Order: sequence, then C-alpha cells, then structure tokens
Amino acid sequence: MTTTISRFPVPEIKDLPEDIREKILAVQEKAGFVPNVFLTLAHRPDEFRAFFAYHDALMLKTTGNLNKAEREMIVTATSAKNNCLYCVVAHGAILRIYAKNTLVADQVAVNHLKADITSRQSAMLDFAIKVCLDSQSVNEADYALLHKHGFDDEDIWDIAAITAFFGLSNRMANVISMRPNDEFFLMGRTPR
Repeated sequence: MTTTISRFPVPEIKDLPEDIREKILAVQEKAGFVPNVFLTLAHRPDEFRAFFAYHDALMLKTTGNLNKAEREMIVTATSAKNNCLYCVVAHGAILRIYAKNTLVADQVAVNHLKADITSRQSAMLDFAIKVCLDSQSVNEADYALLHKHGFDDEDIWDIAAITAFFGLSNRMANVISMRPNDEFFLMGRTPR
C-alpha cells in the first residue's frame, strides 16, 4: 500500500532546482532517508528556501543557553498543543536522540508537567505553551520567572521564535496532511 505524504503535488527530486535537490540529498545522506517535510515543501521552491533558512537559523544556532534537546522539546510540546502529528513524531524522534532518553518526547508531548525534565525546562515549556496558545497575555512576570531559571532575554526570544515558527509549520503540515515518515516512529527508541 502506498500512502500519500501530502494532499498537494510532491515533486520528484530529479526535477527540483539544484540548490534544493542538493539540500535534500545532503539530508538523505545524513539521515538515511528523506524526511517528508523536505519533499512536501519543495512543491513551492521559494517558500522551501525561506522556510529552511529560518528553521536553520533557529534550530542550528550555536549561541544562547538552549541546547539542541531543549529546542526540540519546545517543538514537540507546542506541536502537540497544535495537534500536528508530523512535528510531534519527527521532532519527538530528534528529541529522543539529542536527550538520549527514549521516554522524554512522549512525556512532553502528552503533559510536560509530568515529564522527567528539570524545573528549568518545565518553566521553558510553560512559557512556550503560553506563547503557542495565549501570546497576547505574555507579561513581565513571565520574563521574571524565566530569568530566575537562568534564561536571558535572547533565550526568551529564541523560545518564542521557535514556538512561533513551528506554529506556522504545524498549520501547514495539518493543512496539507503531511504524513510523518515511518522511520521517525522508531528513531531514538531502538539501537541504531
């Protein structure tokens, strides 16, 4: 049985502009498969480029006080609030790998308040979920609490920007019915 990965046309890799084709093939080389997000968003090349430029600026940055696992934790927790199957499954897999913890992704996706995470990470996710669901009510008390947990204003910007960016991603994934790759379901759960 062949399952479609998007309700919109998915271009063949060979037919894509060279820069996009090279990016997809590099990801395939590293991961061993092509995550469906690359294939589905390639339907609109200019938007693909803009999406991954901002994604990489947020998720691959090496400055600030958020580690890679915490960035993925934000994506997983807020994507669950947005009911985005693709991002919960894909970023949950990446979170399991970065955190070296087979349980954490499921825990933060379902209820971060019961997850085996630090109080700092819980405060981070409280804020991210507030940005996700009720951003107009963010206030100085939110900043003060995050500062007490060691986050500076640039970190707070990162938490908000990751949440906001994946809000866009979650909505597009839901609208186009983007299907998670089967590979993601076992990543970080079983030895490689």
